[in-house]
Amino acid sequence: MEEGPVNQLILMTDEHTRKVLGCYGNKIVRTPHINRLAHEGTLFENAYTNVPICVPARASFATGDYAHRSHHWDNATPYFGTPSSWCNALQKANITVGSIGKLHYRNADDDVGLDFQKIPMHVVDGIGDVFGCVREPLPKRWKALSMAENIGPGETNYHIYDRQVTEETMDWLANHGNQEKPWVLFVSMVAPHFPLIAPKEFYDLYDHLNLMPTKTRENPEHPWHHSMRNCQIMDNFTPEKTRIALASYYGLVTFVDDLIGKILRVVDAKGLQDNTQICYLSDHGDNIGERDFWGKSNFYEESVGIPCIIKGPKIPAGKVCKTPVSLIDIHPTILKTAGINPEEKPGTSLVDLANAEDNLERPVFSEYHAMGAATGAFMIRKGHWKFVYYVAMKPQLFNLFDDPDELCDLGTDLEYVNIRSQMEAELRSICDPEAVDAAAKADQMAIVKANGGVRAVIARGGFGATPPPGVRVEYENEK
Repeated sequence: MEEGPVNQLILMTDEHTRKVLGCYGNKIVRTPHINRLAHEGTLFENAYTNVPICVPARASFATGDYAHRSHHWDNATPYFGTPSSWCNALQKANITVGSIGKLHYRNADDDVGLDFQKIPMHVVDGIGDVFGCVREPLPKRWKALSMAENIGPGETNYHIYDRQVTEETMDWLANHGNQEKPWVLFVSMVAPHFPLIAPKEFYDLYDHLNLMPTKTRENPEHPWHHSMRNCQIMDNFTPEKTRIALASYYGLVTFVDDLIGKILRVVDAKGLQDNTQICYLSDHGDNIGERDFWGKSNFYEESVGIPCIIKGPKIPAGKVCKTPVSLIDIHPTILKTAGINPEEKPGTSLVDLANAEDNLERPVFSEYHAMGAATGAFMIRKGHWKFVYYVAMKPQLFNLFDDPDELCDLGTDLEYVNIRSQMEAELRSICDPEAVDAAAKADQMAIVKANGGVRAVIARGGFGATPPPGVRVEYENEK
């Protein structure tokens, strides 16, 4: 086949841990359509988010850089067009670029480089979750208790929204997919993000399996995780609620896989499969009940690990790449595929990495400064090692080769002092964690003051998850 312009379709879901995907080795979950992408392309075995929470993760995805450099700390510091994104670069090159679905940026009016935004989901009122900016001391997030209450089979506004996103995507591909010039389309759905309620036909696939977590809480628990647990209150998960919640999570994964299948059928029907590069990934993972944690917000593999699959004309088929990658690698991937020289940033094109020999020593960086974080936390993954640095607290160290389930914390083991020193040096080559922690807390306190101060923010409470367009947000303490 003669080489021609390459279109790009980026498919993103929300809160999808790579551990619940057939192509990543899960023998229970049904994900035939995402599995197909892996079969026809390259799967990155060690892919990570750069921030394990929605808004700053999506800022890193947009800018191709670490969130602390642009001061995108939490769910109240949304992307608003600065620094420039891969979308801006595509626009300057006169390449059609648009989005359908969840963006979680500030609003639809900012210049973020998109020619169009179809049914975009942005942060609440252009502000987001100010409650998460209160960190000294950490407040109680009682709204988190709803995680164990809103579970099981049923329908939610998110399901309606994801189906709308899918229909809009199918319509756009049918009507614009065969245009002469190449295009880039970013499609973002919410599932499998909580509430852990799945459409009945998908929930029923897993209800009878009695799925349960395999890992119990740390003993003793790391003080950072202990503070997180005392902030995000989720101690109402009984064994039965846990079983239902896991069946729901698995059901939501299959639900979103089914929607992706519908999109891929249009790609095939329009003859776009040979000249379209498709990438599947998520903004971050989910703890799925392991260690009694749900949601994201820590550096365990379930939370910080994401699926990342790419297929296209120049992508090896059926390859599993062990080179660690992260969201910032999407920026150069999109631009280089479009024939644009990306500016100097820390990422590398996934196309280049897919066609190179595995490099397990490539470092990956992630950070967290959002809700429930008593202090700044930073992760370096390099080689067999994962190092987590907590400002003013003891570190953690895991050998992911010998201990893939992260059950043996070597963070204070004297035998590994040299490894910890090497990993901390790697971290400090990227940032000064103490300075970054101070900057985050200063910015967050300014946001809190701008919204009435600590007492007013706490009195209002949190609202859980961002609602889809047209759905009213419900704050914890509002009547």
